[in-house]
Amino acid sequence: MSLKLAQYFHTDRFKTATIVMNVNDVRAAVDEMVCLMYPQRGCKGTITEEALNKSVTELKSRIEKYLDSVTVLNPKLKGRTASVAEEFLNSIPEIVRIADTDVEAAYAGDPAAYSKEEIIITYPGFYAICVYRLAHGLHKLDVPLIPRLMSEYAHEKTGIDIHPGATIGENFFIDHGTGVVIGETSIIGKNVKIYQGVTLGALSVKKKLQSVKRHPTIESDVVIYANSTILGGDTVIGKGSVIGGNTWITESIAPDSVVLNKMEMSHGKK
Repeated sequence: MSLKLAQYFHTDRFKTATIVMNVNDVRAAVDEMVCLMYPQRGCKGTITEEALNKSVTELKSRIEKYLDSVTVLNPKLKGRTASVAEEFLNSIPEIVRIADTDVEAAYAGDPAAYSKEEIIITYPGFYAICVYRLAHGLHKLDVPLIPRLMSEYAHEKTGIDIHPGATIGENFFIDHGTGVVIGETSIIGKNVKIYQGVTLGALSVKKKLQSVKRHPTIESDVVIYANSTILGGDTVIGKGSVIGGNTWITESIAPDSVVLNKMEMSHGKK
């Protein structure tokens, strides 16, 4: 039995696998990048510039290896993995600058936050956004698969699902966060705050719509409260609007609107 099963695995599974990824190694690299960006998380403690140079050099080598493994999904990467890895690493200071605005947004927007260190170290929303910003950097370089591995790792850890293809502006704050879903073609402006259970999704999941904008646009200075669902690629939530909890929206909302879900109460006769 064991020999037949081994033969089955070898012939039907291992020989036909297009890619074999070391998923745990990619996940470790994600946390290493986050810790290099925010040493407050204490992954390696105090570290010298010489040691940091070694860490960055090793990180670049690992990223090149990951890129080499996915060239079968994007042949345009062949022969360019070193330059793509270099371009990605060179973008990290700008990614950090934007992520710092997310820390500021969380600190300004949450009365329960007593320090920025508390946000960096403990807030799942910030961790998910930070990983998204790294994954989005690779996504913009047309790197397949790896950005999804990164975002799904953050999803598994935090319960927050942000597709790396989404476009998200500065000063973004996810409060609490469990159950948040942000679809691939979502566009989010600056100074947006969303709560747990919010979905920015598509009205249809037909495969033929793969290259079409399927998810909503959230303009700047919008607040979306818990468990609200906003669907559709043509749906725009106007600047400065407030979307109340448990709302279901499939049409555009004018700027500076307040949308509430009014529950109808029925009282039985005595």
